[in-house]
Amino acid sequence: MDRKTSANRATLLNREASWLKFNWRVLEEAGDLNNPLLERVKFLAISASNLDEFFEVRVGGLLQQLEDGHNSTTPDGLTMVEERELIKEATHDFVEEQYSCWNDRLRPALAEQGIRVLGIHELDEAAMAFVDDYCERELDPLLTPVTVDPAHPFPRVINKALCVALLLRRRRRSSLTYTGVVTVPRALPRLIRLPSEGTSDFIFLADLVVHHAARMYKGYDIVSSAAFRVTRNSNLYLQEEESRNLLESVRAELHNRRKGDAVRMEIESSADPEIIERLGTVFELDRWQIFPVNGPVNLSRLFNIYDEAARPELKFHSYVPRELRLTAKSHDLFEELRRHDVLLHHPYDSYDAVLAFIQSAADDERVLSIKQTLYRTGGEHSSIVPILMSAAAHKEVTAVVELKARFDEASNIRWARDMEDAGVQVFHGLVGLKTHCKLCLLVRHDPDGVTRQYAHLGTGNYNATTARLYTDLSLLTADPEITSAVHDVFSFLTAYAEHPGYGPVLVAPLDLAEKCLRLIEREAENARFGRPARIVAKMNSLVDKDIVRALYQASQAGVDIELIVRGICTLRPGIRGLSDRIRVRSIVGRFLEHSRIFYFENGGEPDIYLGSADWMPRNLHERVEVLFPLKSPLLRDRVSQEILAAYLADNAKARFLQSDGRYLRPWQSPRGRSKKPPRGAAAFNAQNFLIALAEGSRSLDDIPVPIPRRGQRSSTGRALSGRGSNSRSLGKE
Repeated sequence: MDRKTSANRATLLNREASWLKFNWRVLEEAGDLNNPLLERVKFLAISASNLDEFFEVRVGGLLQQLEDGHNSTTPDGLTMVEERELIKEATHDFVEEQYSCWNDRLRPALAEQGIRVLGIHELDEAAMAFVDDYCERELDPLLTPVTVDPAHPFPRVINKALCVALLLRRRRRSSLTYTGVVTVPRALPRLIRLPSEGTSDFIFLADLVVHHAARMYKGYDIVSSAAFRVTRNSNLYLQEEESRNLLESVRAELHNRRKGDAVRMEIESSADPEIIERLGTVFELDRWQIFPVNGPVNLSRLFNIYDEAARPELKFHSYVPRELRLTAKSHDLFEELRRHDVLLHHPYDSYDAVLAFIQSAADDERVLSIKQTLYRTGGEHSSIVPILMSAAAHKEVTAVVELKARFDEASNIRWARDMEDAGVQVFHGLVGLKTHCKLCLLVRHDPDGVTRQYAHLGTGNYNATTARLYTDLSLLTADPEITSAVHDVFSFLTAYAEHPGYGPVLVAPLDLAEKCLRLIEREAENARFGRPARIVAKMNSLVDKDIVRALYQASQAGVDIELIVRGICTLRPGIRGLSDRIRVRSIVGRFLEHSRIFYFENGGEPDIYLGSADWMPRNLHERVEVLFPLKSPLLRDRVSQEILAAYLADNAKARFLQSDGRYLRPWQSPRGRSKKPPRGAAAFNAQNFLIALAEGSRSLDDIPVPIPRRGQRSSTGRALSGRGSNSRSLGKE
């Protein structure tokens, strides 16, 4: 091992290992008794869905590179072969824990609450009669049983399709065994409700297929059967520079995704070894890529239990998001924005205000044009796209649609075509770059005779569904500097027209990375001269080596750094002389933490940026991203004294990253001498607090002051202490 590789291993954590630790935190929520029971089931399903994507994308990409003969060194110093071995061990341990959670904790707890997930052998006479009727009436017409022989080759199993494999023996040729395969139809619900009294009973559809197999394979004895599912490499391999039509290229590649190389097979642990051997050969899988599971194959099917069980007392309590209210002097939202910017914190502040902004632009005859970026459109139920299509009938509408948004490509292609048919000018972004920024720009001829621009800039997608589940921030503004910069970004997206500068906003891949590094270096310089210096950064992932190096240097210069990183973090905190002033926490809870916030103390005159970019190479160099400043002191106060202060005080859902890569709760000790978890009033859950704040039952005075780290200057916590500022309904200036 050379010196550089050794240094990287000492200072950087492995990206894939860090992601797997994130999914462990999701799985921990499934075991947390403080969460309602059905929410725990949902967390288990989320962890399974997350693992699917990890294999489809990260493992699929790694195995493809190894197959192509590559074995380069990862940024943390591991070879790709070593990384594969790491993934191999960690994923098997994780899957074992998932099924332990289901079999030992969740399924029994559901049964105690009268929600039973039953197997065929557990059904009573009435339920069996229902099953037999359902199989004949609903299931059988959709099934296509296959027996593999020279005339009937093994069927093409598409990505993540649930199937049943059977070991068959002809009654007239008992010496031979055959392989049978049946695909579980996607047209039917994965979970079937059974007739019952006093309980809510369910059975998995795959169990019905196995039960019905004897009627499909007449003339055979069924020696053994097992449900299985194959996960395939789902990366899109596009040559954009050589493509004449990007939309058609993406569309064609989507068909290949369903047939990519197999990277994992899940199969019931009770499967006959002969079935496992045959399937492993067909799909060309190494032994480690086969996951025998003690329970239902594909735990993401458990989402259906959450949806089907009408038991609100076993779910998070409902809440009503705070609505945007105009001040008495304003007749409409545009007049409000001419007076001051508006900051919205979703889902605590209703996303309806963003929809109303775009809808009012479509309805208002004074609005002359609308420009909009779209990354994830929301599938068939997009709220934004129909508005744009309606507006195109009588004004100029431009949409920049990202066709390569992973796993949303098909819906984005469909919407792009529909918008073009409705008269929207549709662009597909820039070759080689994903359009990930969240921007909407309106041009309006106001009643005073002045033509102005109004903008929405956000950290999250224009998706009303995820806006109820993800935490994000929205800025509505008529500030001329910011709206002019947004206009220039759209020119960059539609004409590749680069400007010398973009005013107050930071734009990737042009200057965002460079300016972030400058902002970090400015804090280091301030610390060296004894001026107030602090960084608080909240994001999804932190991977970029240059950013990590700059943060290490800032820590060495004396800057106190608080990082709130939900997912991947390759930075090692707490290394003496390198990162001992850096603390990293991850918050996993009811809502997916999705907002990106970057706070720089700036010698006592804080700068705060929001935006769509994480500190990852892909965000900084391979996507069009925008970070935008909060210019209003009141909006900066809201972010620092309400939002960040709440996250920094969380002792219920926060986990702290250790230098060895472990994540520990605030009460857990790295040396094993843990305290008792906080209870009652001592426990502070940032997300629950922000719900209560929006509902008016809590105030900023209820945010505890975080305990300073050893050696931390008391002045550095001043701006984030949650004191000295009144809560403003929606962050109005």
